[in-house]
Amino acid sequence: MAAPRKYPDELRERATRLAVEARRDPASAGGAIKRIADQLGVHPEALRTWVKQAETDEGTRPGTTTTEAAGRVMATV
Repeated sequence: MAAPRKYPDELRERATRLAVEARRDPASAGGAIKRIADQLGVHPEALRTWVKQAETDEGTRPGTTTTEAAGRVMATV
């Protein structure tokens, strides 16, 4: 059984969206993750992880997308 999530999905989605948008704007990109994490009461490393995954899912960062990872899990079950 998976551990319960520390942050609600709505907060996670909002924080991720705000950080991804802020990182796209060169004027607000510097320190965006830390700033937004502090404003929303989220640990900066948690937000950084969510942003990396969101950017991978968008195709703007290389890596394994959420869909690909889910397919791998299903293939091994």
